Amino acid sequence: MYRRLAILSIVIVAAVCGLGGLGYHAVAKWAQGLEGTRLGEFAEVAEQVRQDVKRKLDEFIQAEQQRKYTDYLYYYVPENVAQAQQQQQLPLLRSPLGNLWSNSFANGYFQIEADGSIVTPYYPGQPVQMDENDAIAGEVKRQLRNIGDNVLPSITRQSGALRLAKGQTTHQEEITKSPALSMQDKERQASDGDDLQKVKGTRSKAYPIESLRQETQEAQVFTQQRSVANYNQAQVMPPSPQPPAANPVAPTVRANTPQVRRMPMTQRRSAQAEPAPQSDFAYRQQATPAPQQAEANATLLTPQDQQTSLGMTSAQTDAQQVNDSSEMVQIRIEPFVPLVVPGADAVTSVFGGQVFLLRHVQIEDRHLLQGFQLDEHRLVAEVEESAGRFMREGMGFELPQVRKVNGQTADAGEKAAYTAILDFGFGDLILRLKELDPAWIAKRSGELHRIYFGIIATVMAAVALALVSLWHNVRAQVRLAAKKDDFISAVSHELRTPLTSIRMYSEMLEKNWVKSQDKLGEYYRNMRQESERLSRLVENVLDFARLQKGRRRYTFQLGHLNDCVAEVVEMMRPYAQQHGFGIRTEFGPMSQTSFDKDAVTQIVVNLIDNAVKYAACATDKIIIVRTREAQGHTIIEVEDHGPGIPHRQRKKVFEEFYRLEGKVSEQSRPATTGTGLGLTLVKRFAEAHGGYVEIDSAEPAGAIFRVALAT
Repeated sequence: MYRRLAILSIVIVAAVCGLGGLGYHAVAKWAQGLEGTRLGEFAEVAEQVRQDVKRKLDEFIQAEQQRKYTDYLYYYVPENVAQAQQQQQLPLLRSPLGNLWSNSFANGYFQIEADGSIVTPYYPGQPVQMDENDAIAGEVKRQLRNIGDNVLPSITRQSGALRLAKGQTTHQEEITKSPALSMQDKERQASDGDDLQKVKGTRSKAYPIESLRQETQEAQVFTQQRSVANYNQAQVMPPSPQPPAANPVAPTVRANTPQVRRMPMTQRRSAQAEPAPQSDFAYRQQATPAPQQAEANATLLTPQDQQTSLGMTSAQTDAQQVNDSSEMVQIRIEPFVPLVVPGADAVTSVFGGQVFLLRHVQIEDRHLLQGFQLDEHRLVAEVEESAGRFMREGMGFELPQVRKVNGQTADAGEKAAYTAILDFGFGDLILRLKELDPAWIAKRSGELHRIYFGIIATVMAAVALALVSLWHNVRAQVRLAAKKDDFISAVSHELRTPLTSIRMYSEMLEKNWVKSQDKLGEYYRNMRQESERLSRLVENVLDFARLQKGRRRYTFQLGHLNDCVAEVVEMMRPYAQQHGFGIRTEFGPMSQTSFDKDAVTQIVVNLIDNAVKYAACATDKIIIVRTREAQGHTIIEVEDHGPGIPHRQRKKVFEEFYRLEGKVSEQSRPATTGTGLGLTLVKRFAEAHGGYVEIDSAEPAGAIFRVALAT
């Protein structure tokens, strides 16, 4: 058994060591995976920011693309009113953009005619005559000057069609064919201070925002009555020398008043026979007009000028009204495309220049551009808002281009954990995601290593303790097996001794060898005592077996404990006298209590039998049996004056199969060793009554066995 235990211990220790090595390797791999997981979290945050910003831009571009082309005019004729031909006068409504300089990502709406004149929905007259105290007036002046200086040089006019000048990389087709940077290059570059520095491909990625891509948008093509188109075109006729009115009022247009001068039918047919100009922006090289000329062209008609300049005879109007009401005009509005131009604030721009969004509008043979300036600050603010909303615990972010614009530089020791390049099509915006605590991975790895070593130490201690316990259990099992062997030997001896005596006396009586009546009575008495001894032995073994299996049943009844103990003493007195002992009783006053009579009987029998066995060498062979009440218990004491029981063995004597060893056994009767079950049953029965058993020393020598039963 010890050999098997040693082999098992070696196997367990080897397994624990192997698991410990694998665990350490797993912790190292976990630390590596933690960095990859964190990098994936940064990538998820960057993708969430991209989707959120794209959603905002998509909603904005879609709303602007659906905007009516007449919203860019100061006045316009509503189509539902113009269809009612029976009305004598048609009202001109104010543009919904008239008081809306900033609208989400848009700043300052404008329209560029084919002749280079600029129309805005904010004022009907020349900007120089605007109210100087009006905040919008100042913005309009600056914007008109900016458009004349920077936007118009990028636009050419040919055959009445508007085109972008050659060399502008913001054309939609040119952007998709020849981007300034490839996606691979963008993924390898990130902005840091004044320069671009390369980072690992796994730590940076380009995130395209396709809100302005041509394939994501569709051109709008619809028809409109010629009268409506003519009325609206009348709002952008060449300016009149008359000054604008101080407080312009929305005018009305008479139904019989022509709005534009029509071409003759022959000229119109020849114009239709010519190939139609392309709808998208072509590249043409043209000289840049002077800023003064651009500003002079950026004028609008007042309502009085419109009515004065459009005068025609009633006969011509009546003849033309029939055609205007019956003919339809096709209008094509193309998607917005970005245009990046230099400007006064180009140095402080995060995109390196001003960004304008323009769309081409074609009304038959009339071409014009409509658009607005992209609000760069609003776009950056929305990116910051989205990034701040999706940041996770321990993450931070910054926009290095914005820091550069504000005159700040990146810290020398700063390093981005992940770089997202937001590609808007007209420029890139670098979003750097950072760890607020860069050393947190190392800290967590250190903590995990400490936890791991703590667990390993605990496991090793537990395994060592388990092996020690197992070793002790094996030793206990070995001792228990030895005790069982001794028990079998003792039971065999105990059974053989009374059976031999009974057999011997029965043979003597059978052969009539006993002639004296005194001897005859003695032999009968010895046979009875040996049979009682045999019965006690068998009863102890059976009771122990029932207790081990949990089948022992107790019957508690009210009675006088003194009477029960007295009966047992009288039953055991002949047995004690046979071995030279006398029994003295000292019963105290006691009331009725509830107890199991068979269990109490066996307790007293086993205690007296134990005293007879182990006090055989005593000079004072008096066994004292006492009863009394104390602190809610009834006490039964059996005192002998033998050698006593050492302190170290006072608990062990109540273990099953345990017998006193050494000098005590040598001084006792060697032939009567006992089974080692008597005191075990005494303890079990006492505990079944809610009590306990203990051993005390007697004076001058001996032992007192005290059994307490709950009342």
